[in-house]
Amino acid sequence: DHHLGWHFRNPGDDPVTNDLGHGSFECDDALVPDTVNGAATIRELYEMGKDETGKYSTPVLWCNTEKAIVCNESLEILKIFDAAFDANGLSKHPERKLFPQDEKQQSEAESLNEYVYPTVNNGVYRCGFAKSQAAYTTAHTELFCSLDRLEEHLRTRQETTHQEFLTGNELTWIDLRLYMTLVRFDPVYVVYFKTSQRRIGTDFPHLLRFVRRCYSIPAVRAATNIRHIKMHYFSSHPVLNTYGIIPESDGPSLE
Repeated sequence: DHHLGWHFRNPGDDPVTNDLGHGSFECDDALVPDTVNGAATIRELYEMGKDETGKYSTPVLWCNTEKAIVCNESLEILKIFDAAFDANGLSKHPERKLFPQDEKQQSEAESLNEYVYPTVNNGVYRCGFAKSQAAYTTAHTELFCSLDRLEEHLRTRQETTHQEFLTGNELTWIDLRLYMTLVRFDPVYVVYFKTSQRRIGTDFPHLLRFVRRCYSIPAVRAATNIRHIKMHYFSSHPVLNTYGIIPESDGPSLE
């Protein structure tokens, strides 16, 4: 197994290629090396933490004291950050919660997640890595049914109650989960994963408005680098993109 997972690089390092040696991807000033352990790849962290049970995936929550992986599941990491550091003063904004305290709002978020995760977040991957026409067709159909459902949900919110997010006026975990897929949809998934029936930028006006509203939040904007997103995807799977060619389009304007 030669899979290494995410690579850490320093700004100004030599350009990198895909696993087959194709492509030339610049190491720009936005790169952040591993200054804690000096790891070159995520695989090195997994091996350092003696975790050999699964794929070398991201995200990773790392304990520097124990030299171990605490968690590598995105939703669970969000839950940890939302509460675990309030009491010890490490949280800069303990009052800001991604998981609603209101039971009705949290219940609505969980109900949305019942179809957002399997058919949208994971749905794009089910399309991209389908190994049969039937599997692709099923995933593609479910994906766009859910996007239509979300478009109508947000239309109702935005036009009748003037709420910009999925469950209210504040960004929550379910908004962040949906945003991360939608912001990648046009510049990556439409081409790479064949989610090509329609586009967020031209066919889903309320989803596009939602993406732009999320992006307007400074912390979300700071964590969104379309250039890096495209470089990562189009260089990571030679079976889907042998020569590491990165399409020109960045998708719709986020502002």
